[in-house]
Amino acid sequence: MAWPNPFRRRDENTRTCWGYTFQLTSEHLTAEQAHPLKFSYDVLGEECYHILNRTCVQEVKTQDTAPLEAALSQTPGDPASNSEKTAKPKQDLYTIFRDNHEKHPKLQQLWDEVTTIPDWVDWDQIARGQDVFYRYGGATLTGLAYQSLLGGMGANRVVEVLARTGGFSVKVARHRLFETAQHILECTRSVESIQPGGAGFASSLRVRLLHAAVRDRIMKLAKTRPEYYSVEKYGVPINDLDSIATIGTFSGTIIWLSLPRQGIWLREQEVIDYIALWRLIAHYVGTPTEWFETPGRAKAMMESLLMNEINPTETSKILAANIIRGLEAQPPTYASRSFLEVNARWLNGNELGDALGLGRPGIWYWALMAGQCIFFMSVCYFYRSVPSLDRRKVTALKKLLWALIVDHKSGLGGETVFDFKYIPEFNFITPRGSDEQAKMKESGVERRSLNTLLIATGCLAFASYVGVKITFGLIGKLF
Repeated sequence: MAWPNPFRRRDENTRTCWGYTFQLTSEHLTAEQAHPLKFSYDVLGEECYHILNRTCVQEVKTQDTAPLEAALSQTPGDPASNSEKTAKPKQDLYTIFRDNHEKHPKLQQLWDEVTTIPDWVDWDQIARGQDVFYRYGGATLTGLAYQSLLGGMGANRVVEVLARTGGFSVKVARHRLFETAQHILECTRSVESIQPGGAGFASSLRVRLLHAAVRDRIMKLAKTRPEYYSVEKYGVPINDLDSIATIGTFSGTIIWLSLPRQGIWLREQEVIDYIALWRLIAHYVGTPTEWFETPGRAKAMMESLLMNEINPTETSKILAANIIRGLEAQPPTYASRSFLEVNARWLNGNELGDALGLGRPGIWYWALMAGQCIFFMSVCYFYRSVPSLDRRKVTALKKLLWALIVDHKSGLGGETVFDFKYIPEFNFITPRGSDEQAKMKESGVERRSLNTLLIATGCLAFASYVGVKITFGLIGKLF
């Protein structure tokens, strides 16, 4: 839901895409200019992935990685490759990479690349960027879930890759969302976590190698059976443009779309710091970083992608529906399907919501969503105005989110190492889940939103009453 701006400039450079209006500049990319990025990708990361699975695995002679080799060597089309029973390696590729990078020049090249910190990195700024995530924690997570992830299903080329992994079926969509959240939490826990050797650094390298694994698998299948995946139509799987878009949805989309649509605007320095944090993460995961050199370039790229890449298909509808069904009536919020859909529509707009096939919740749920926005606005603006309270909130939320998302049995139930368990193969495209409504418990998040709405309405009514009394009192004195 975009807030109207009567002072917005409109001329021949004005563009409106999916309910978002912006001014076209020389920094924006046309579809033709962005096209080459669909065919470039993290070559070094993929080369190292091959080495880790072939040379280094044999050199260290570890039995822990044997199941991974077995999974990768399965015959395309073998249903067992996506079975829950597929064996998973106990030792992840990052650990093998970290312990054996000196044994191959390519591995050493990658290690030197990611451990050499660019000149533009300021660790104090990175720490401030990490705090931004928690300062607006509830609103940020809402944006990540319903706009960055669910709204991102409108990118038709990206969903063709996601659908082939099976990682967004109803049963696993929620788990995938939590895995993404774990990566973000590890990258924002502390400065030490995002520095070389830290948990955020390690998980970023794991994600980089996982992307290489998915890309390699799909490309091999496409060579055997070209109709399985069209490189000409969709580009190389997980290409540079896709990677830039991913970093952009976690940074620019949150700053200029998700938070403002919830009534929250960051301060200028917060914007600069948050973009700097995600530029460093882009450096680790093998994404071109120059597009995040300044907030202006990051914003222009976000708008270019919104203009050129969002074009929902039937596959988009399937994955969006599966995300909603995967989150419905699940802890810790136990939100109803209608409340989940109104979150998605509020953040992405009704035009994109319709294109994704989302349900149309009634006015009751729109009122609840308004209450949720008022709650987030009240909490975020109040705490950030008092530095001591802001610091306490950031510290407390770091512990709370980690406990809920990673440690608790209703979350991941323990840390993941982003292993390659959703393996693309010929006979599997993510199916659409059932439309059957989940059994509902009382939803704490909906009750909180209602309470906030009632309190806000009461406060507004009281303020209006007082204002009227004062006005009539002044009129009485004057006349």
